[in-house]
Amino acid sequence: MSRLRVTVALAALAFTTTAPAVHAQATTAAAPVPAPRPANPADVASIDAVVKALYESISGPKGQPRDFDRLRTLFAPSARMIPTGVAADGKARLRNWSVEEYITAAGPGLMANGFFEREIGRTTESYGNVWHIMSAYDSRYTLADAKPFARGINSIQLFNGGDRWYIVSVFWDSERPGNPIPAERITVKDKG
Repeated sequence: MSRLRVTVALAALAFTTTAPAVHAQATTAAAPVPAPRPANPADVASIDAVVKALYESISGPKGQPRDFDRLRTLFAPSARMIPTGVAADGKARLRNWSVEEYITAAGPGLMANGFFEREIGRTTESYGNVWHIMSAYDSRYTLADAKPFARGINSIQLFNGGDRWYIVSVFWDSERPGNPIPAERITVKDKG
């Protein structure tokens, strides 16, 4: 298995398990939640800030622990992280994780090979208190990598509680044959 497939498999648990298609629920036991530290006001002061903090908290070089304490502070209570993709059998799959379940499932894979994710495009919509971002991203093992090993779109739902922004959910899918990122979703000059 290539380094690319191993990293993608670890980050999203590959969707090749026996999880039912489309209507999958969290399959891991609830982990004890550490006492939350207060959010850094700069991380939650705006949509730009909270999205930047999201990408920064999961990114880092091989072997370096991620700032999961920071990640926890960005989310609303009961927030969800939902990776989706297509299994080897061609069926659509998804996971429905709490933030703690995401940290447990994806954390080791993020550190195993190095992982740097950045936003390469964004579309924002809102209605009242409902804010939605389609955040196109690319992923690299190191900041020096000439090309990304993966790209995709994070669908991020946000809520402004009056004093700060909260991430309510992140639902994502990766680019693959037959599922390219539409050119209009990429607004940052893409190196890859």
